Amino acid sequence: MAALWRSYQALMSRRPWTVQIITAGTLVGVGDVISQQLLERKGLSNHNLQRTAKMMSIGFCFVGPVVGSWYKVLDRLVVGTTKSAAMKKMLMDQLCFAPCFLGCFLGLSGALNGLTVEQNFSKLKRDYPDALISNYYLWPPVQIANFYFIPLHHRLAVVQLVAVIWNSYLTWKANKM
Repeated sequence: MAALWRSYQALMSRRPWTVQIITAGTLVGVGDVISQQLLERKGLSNHNLQRTAKMMSIGFCFVGPVVGSWYKVLDRLVVGTTKSAAMKKMLMDQLCFAPCFLGCFLGLSGALNGLTVEQNFSKLKRDYPDALISNYYLWPPVQIANFYFIPLHHRLAVVQLVAVIWNSYLTWKANKM
C-alpha cells in the first residue's frame, strides 16, 4: 500500500491535472458500482455497465476538472491554511459551489440518461432538495479537515476517497427514476 501511495505521489507531482481527472472518474465509477451492487442489489448479472460508463464519463469530464479548478480558485480567494481560512473556504464551498455543482451533476446525469428537459427538470425538483440536505450532513466537516490539513494538490483525491460513499448515494439518486 505504501508503494502504491508513493507511486501516486510521484504521478501527482509530474501530472497533477491528469491524475486528478483520472482519480475523479475512476472513483465516480466505483461509487456507481457500489450503488448498483450494495444499495440497489442488482447482482453482477444485472449490473448496468453502460450506466457505470456514463457516470465515469461525468467524473472524467465534469467532476475532476470542475472540482480541481474550484479548489485552485478557492485557494486564491481565501489564502492560508489557518482554522479561520479553512472555515471560510468550507463556507464558500458549501454555500456557493456545492448547490451549483450538485444541480449540474444531477442535471447532467439526467441528460445522459436520456431524460427530456421537462423530465429532467421534474427529477431535479424531486431529488435536488434531499440531495443538498444530505450534502450538508456529510461535507462540511470533511471540507474543514480537507482545507486545514491537506495540501491543494491532494484535496481532490481526499474528497474523492470520501466521495466513494457520496458517489454511491449520488449515482443512486441520479439514476432513480
